[in-house]
Amino acid sequence: MKPSAWSIVPTFAALCLASAAAAAEPRPNILLVVVDDLRFDDFGAAGHPFARTTHLDRLAREGAQFKNFFAVTPLCSPSRANILTGLETRHHGILDNTDRSPRSHALPTFARNLRAAGYHTGFIGKWHMGNDPTPRPGFDYWVAMKGQGEVADPELYENGRLARVPGYVTDIFTERAVSFLQQRRTAPFLLILSHKALHPNKVQRADGTTEAIGEGGFIPAERHKTLYAGAQPARRGNYAVPPRGKPALERPIPGLKPLGPDTVTPDETIRERLRMLAAVDEGLGRIFAELEKQGTLNQTVVMVIGDNGYFYGEHGLSEERRLAYEESVRLPLLVRYPPQVKAGAEPTGMALTTDLAPTILELAGAPALPGIDGRSLVPLFARTPADWRKSFLIEYTTDIVFPRTLKMGYDAVRTERYKFIRYRELAGMNELYDLQQDPFELTNLIGSPAAVGLRQQMETELARLLTSPRPAAPPASR
Repeated sequence: MKPSAWSIVPTFAALCLASAAAAAEPRPNILLVVVDDLRFDDFGAAGHPFARTTHLDRLAREGAQFKNFFAVTPLCSPSRANILTGLETRHHGILDNTDRSPRSHALPTFARNLRAAGYHTGFIGKWHMGNDPTPRPGFDYWVAMKGQGEVADPELYENGRLARVPGYVTDIFTERAVSFLQQRRTAPFLLILSHKALHPNKVQRADGTTEAIGEGGFIPAERHKTLYAGAQPARRGNYAVPPRGKPALERPIPGLKPLGPDTVTPDETIRERLRMLAAVDEGLGRIFAELEKQGTLNQTVVMVIGDNGYFYGEHGLSEERRLAYEESVRLPLLVRYPPQVKAGAEPTGMALTTDLAPTILELAGAPALPGIDGRSLVPLFARTPADWRKSFLIEYTTDIVFPRTLKMGYDAVRTERYKFIRYRELAGMNELYDLQQDPFELTNLIGSPAAVGLRQQMETELARLLTSPRPAAPPASR
């Protein structure tokens, strides 16, 4: 039966009221915390046996802890560009850790869109896409270090000038973050807090190589120097295992020991990294306290991520990332936002660093970045859609400091079960793993007669990912 005009009126009115309510709903604040080289298992909520990470654990408990979050390029500079633009590395042009300052000024970042949409935007910390510390487009407030920066008394570009700031760098960044939150404003904010921790105290030269300064190595705050004394780090099943069946890693390299028990990351180095994380966690607690004081914590999207993983001796690899193994590409992603994220959620869909930009823009109700590679993760807050990605590309483009992969790097494809790695200039050294049967990637199936069909399927999928159309260049906003 056809509805009468009178029966339509309440429905239309209800729609109008719902639309008005949606329009009146305040846009959330956005806080993105990037922790340099943070592994997926470096904190208590991820199962670490002794790390005291009260506030990271709270974030996981009161929000979502993504179980399958990955870097599409496991190296600092490219990964940060992946995060900010939603583009894969071959599409944004930050190919490695060399000084690409001019290119990084031109990146079409989500910060530009948020600023154009009325957000008050700030960046504090390690930009690390070039040595130039001057402000990038899209930010109203800017505090940054040159290149890698320093752990103690860092030189910071702030308020239009470069000057030494006394103190421990993590604490300095936290203080600046709290001050930013305390500013009076009539608009929602975006704050990217990009820590130097857990990176060692090194500076980067223009050619991409690094040199230690001061004491060198991993330097915790004075108050944390004896934390975890004598604690035994956890060992994964591939710890100290020589990389048998991995020709790329078995090659003799002049000046380098064969990988194995003699080349693992020292236990004290692991403890020092976790001591550095303690200051990051304390800073997160100070930020939570300030947002709670203002009554805005539940109106703020809080995200904590790592930019790439780190090896603690797996396959004999020490103090590195770069390679396509799980310890390098698997990352932490914690998200707290009670209006949309259920407490204790553990999304399992494959999420990527390129997904953060579209996720943040959707949550903020801001215009999307057109033509990007990533997808918004908002659907995963509820469930994994049936049409969610089943594979993704990992690419490592250039290398002048890590001789085990040579200069041209690799391309890899990972599915929910398998991983295929193709080295660009190492003939006959490709790798294939069944992650369900072999989660520690110990058995390379590339030469197995039983895996011929699988290898062909993975090669085809890699070719598909590599030849997908290049996204159209997003327009640069102010």
